[in-house]
Amino acid sequence: MLSFNVMDDLKEAALVLQRYIDLPDTQDKIEQAITLMAESMRQGGKIISAGNGGSMCDALHFAEELSGRYRDDRPAYAAIAICDPSHLTCVGNDYGFDEIFARFIQGLGQKQDIFLGISTSGNSRNIIRACEECQRKGMQSILLLGKDGGKLKDMCTLPIIVPHFGYADRIQEVHTMIIHIMIRGIEDLMAAK
Repeated sequence: MLSFNVMDDLKEAALVLQRYIDLPDTQDKIEQAITLMAESMRQGGKIISAGNGGSMCDALHFAEELSGRYRDDRPAYAAIAICDPSHLTCVGNDYGFDEIFARFIQGLGQKQDIFLGISTSGNSRNIIRACEECQRKGMQSILLLGKDGGKLKDMCTLPIIVPHFGYADRIQEVHTMIIHIMIRGIEDLMAAK
């Protein structure tokens, strides 16, 4: 027998989503993110995504849906997740784990690109370093964050915060929904160009 009630978990997930939906700026921030990313791609830019653990999986999911296919057939869009094991282990070994994303942006990021960082705590040191590198290069950054947004909320072009202070999985569940909406929105705006 389980030590928890499955229905309680589902209800908690629904409650976290509803609290996020009820924020006054939810729609505006998601639409702003979509617009920024579509404009970047129209100017020849790419979206570089990154996160740790489950958030890395979300970053991968975002990039593959854009470079591959989401709902409809359309051209591939320029998106890449920072997830190459050889890069991560090389940089982690030579410069430290805090530098794994910043070093990638330093090498491949261009001013017209956008960094999509994901951190449920809002304080991931390697995402902080990536944002610092974005600022140095003049790149815009959009961050999916949790809790109160942590240090990262003030380091990016656009913070999108899921204000939940419990376990990170609830924040990640909402982040996944936001990612799907952003992909759909990018497809919609790119098709309308």
